[in-house]
Amino acid sequence: MYKIIFIDIDGTLRNNKKEISQRCKNVINNLVNKGMIIVLTSGRPNNYTEKISREINASQYIISSNGGNVYDYYNRKNLYTNVMDKKDVLKLYNLAEEAGVRFIMNTDKSRVVTKLKHYDGSEIELKQDIETFVNNNDITQCVISDQDFYKVKKIKEKVVLMDNIEIKYQAKKLIDENESITESTTIDIANITSSKGNAVKHLCDLLKIDTKDAIAIGDDNNDISMLKTVGYAVAMDNATVGVKEYANEITKSNEEDGVAIFLEKINNNI
Repeated sequence: MYKIIFIDIDGTLRNNKKEISQRCKNVINNLVNKGMIIVLTSGRPNNYTEKISREINASQYIISSNGGNVYDYYNRKNLYTNVMDKKDVLKLYNLAEEAGVRFIMNTDKSRVVTKLKHYDGSEIELKQDIETFVNNNDITQCVISDQDFYKVKKIKEKVVLMDNIEIKYQAKKLIDENESITESTTIDIANITSSKGNAVKHLCDLLKIDTKDAIAIGDDNNDISMLKTVGYAVAMDNATVGVKEYANEITKSNEEDGVAIFLEKINNNI
């Protein structure tokens, strides 16, 4: 019997307007009340992922920064952190500064940026010397983002040559030339050993749950590692071809409430 469900946020739980339907919230509440553990897994930072988890009344555990951090927000306790080497962070910062693009650092507490874009409290602008900040903080993921696609593309070409780190998520245009250039082009970078799959396994081990009793739902390539880790893998209809290859089931798209549709089937069988 399945005991825990891991759900990606963007492109999966939320529609393209970044909304979560009441239908989806209702079935998640029903499952949690029946004892199912619902864990949001995201490339976004800890505080942002916690906010969404609380919004839908999911369980107390979250996986953020593409698996860089596992956190229990009821007890305010880090359960696992995959910290990037400080030299790698500084090198990435220098690449971003040379290109004049936005540089973001996810810690277990906050999202620190060189250029403030969101003024809702979700970001903190870097005010101190970069070396001082990096030396005093554990960073789980770096993000490079800009409206200029070609600037980010050039940085990507340098990042892929670096040892010990890898790109966990990237704008579709960076993978497929046939895709359209979006308003902002982004790459998420973390340690090679950091992944949603490793974080899923770590949390399951802590909770003494066999991964064969876990379900994962996702849409993009950074979700593949967790789909491969669990006992039952679900891809959204809007998922990439790579994600669908690892799926036991394909649900409706994020625009058609695919997560709610799948979870309702699970709920009806409990």
